[in-house]
Amino acid sequence: MEFKKTRQNSGKDISSSPIVKMAVLGDSATQFLVKAIKARGHEEKLRFDIFEADYAQIEQQVFDPSSELYAHNPEFIIFAQSTEKLLSHFYQTTQAMRAQFAQLTIESIERLWLAISNHSRARIIQYNFSFLDDAVFGDFSSKTATSFPYQLRKLNVLLMELLQKYKNVFMTDIDALQSRVGRNAAFDARLFVASRLVFALDFLPLVARHTVDIVKAIRGTIKKCLILDLDNTVWGGVIGDDGMHNIQIGDLGIGRAFDDLQTYAKELKNRGIILAVCSKNTEEIAKEPFIKHPDMILRLEDIAVFVANWNNKVDNIKHIQAVLNIGFDSMVFIDDNPFERNMVKEMLPDVAVPDLPEDPSEYVAFLRSLNLFETASYSEEDIDRTRQYQEEISRTEFQRSFTSIDDYLTSLDMSSAVRPFDTFTIPRVAQLSQRSNQFNLRTVRYTEEDVEKISKSGNYITMSFTLEDKFGDHGLIGLIIMRKESPTELFIDTWVMSCRVLKRGMEEFMVSQMVKKAREAGFVTITGEYLPTPKNGMVKDLYKDMGFSCREQGDLWFLDIDACNKKKLFIREK
Repeated sequence: MEFKKTRQNSGKDISSSPIVKMAVLGDSATQFLVKAIKARGHEEKLRFDIFEADYAQIEQQVFDPSSELYAHNPEFIIFAQSTEKLLSHFYQTTQAMRAQFAQLTIESIERLWLAISNHSRARIIQYNFSFLDDAVFGDFSSKTATSFPYQLRKLNVLLMELLQKYKNVFMTDIDALQSRVGRNAAFDARLFVASRLVFALDFLPLVARHTVDIVKAIRGTIKKCLILDLDNTVWGGVIGDDGMHNIQIGDLGIGRAFDDLQTYAKELKNRGIILAVCSKNTEEIAKEPFIKHPDMILRLEDIAVFVANWNNKVDNIKHIQAVLNIGFDSMVFIDDNPFERNMVKEMLPDVAVPDLPEDPSEYVAFLRSLNLFETASYSEEDIDRTRQYQEEISRTEFQRSFTSIDDYLTSLDMSSAVRPFDTFTIPRVAQLSQRSNQFNLRTVRYTEEDVEKISKSGNYITMSFTLEDKFGDHGLIGLIIMRKESPTELFIDTWVMSCRVLKRGMEEFMVSQMVKKAREAGFVTITGEYLPTPKNGMVKDLYKDMGFSCREQGDLWFLDIDACNKKKLFIREK
């Protein structure tokens, strides 16, 4: 039924949506998986152009540089290898070799990844292996290394460890998805026997959704902010009526259900998701539990933007969006009230608004099942994101005391560390490349492996930028990659900056650093290109504003290093 509904939903017009080239390689029949991925793409406004390899032709496609796989030039390659085929190989292995089965299998998988890396810049999405107990040893299987369940579990652990090494490889956790729905719902023995289909038809939409979620995350479509209602969402009861001591958290009433939600939100915050509050309440009353209640897990310092008043929630979410300067499509709003949810859905359709279950004890399990916060990167700097936004609010308040923007920028006492990409900055540079949509001149996405290759290549000049001022440290906020086009010309392959530092003079500072590096290396011209997307309209005139000239009709802009005019700078180099 779910697979049928997915196919029915794929009829919407997405002719103007971006095309994503993908290849699917499997050791079993994959035609229905391809259909499910395309259908999910329609729902997410992505047009998948998918090359589907013939049945069980993985090695032939991967190891032949002239294969159809590489001719297709995919952006993503999916390896859909099945537990069922794995079991068949295991039974064909000698008893003496079975204790080494997981290690030998992981080595064969790594060879595939290496071959892909040698012939393609494609990102790899590897499916792991769903659990299957062959019942040969029963529960004793966990005590013998020659049992299939033992080797299967070991293989999935080895796969996770190997993923740490390859920054261009990501994993769809098929085993976790099967554990959510059960083996009988994930695998249809009759279909497998009849047509070698590994996934049950109604399991396919779930697999496709998580696969497409990874694609979206790599391409920069991610959720950055969780907006929380308070009454009957973060705690049970109405704070204005019940008072702080009678709201249900901790041991009071069904307080444990709300503790679970707060814990979930806090862990998201620790991972780098921004938390905001949007509540119809008196601000002082709404904040009191965050400050004084001993059982509150979330505290005021966990909340980047706290909005509690009697305005409608649509306007308050607009205010939160303006303060954070992120897209509405980066936001998730959770509220127990169907009326409030529907209003936000109608007025702010880009905001994700899950329909929470009526029973609060089901909130967290439901939210987890939606996989709203998929990511393709993580760095230590994510932990400080809430603090950075809180400091930004302080800067905004401080700015109001100045009548001159120049005086305000001077008073901030800003400095920036400019350094080539290195082992310390590479993870954050890759993350910024993947996540930035608005201040991104060409919207080229790079994994850590891509950035590492660029940093080691002699054909590029790379720069990462931090920003610090009197209120705190923004961390790494910008990157520039300039490619050596000729002995006299540099091309700006990538220019990305966090929107958190817009209008601080960082744009002018970055141009001054480009000119400095170009002059030191003996180049005469810097060429830039703006490739428009639905989200980067804010930088369409950037090159013009920064003194670049357009010599002819087209998208290329040129800066003559010797003739360029110096702009006033408010940021000093550390």
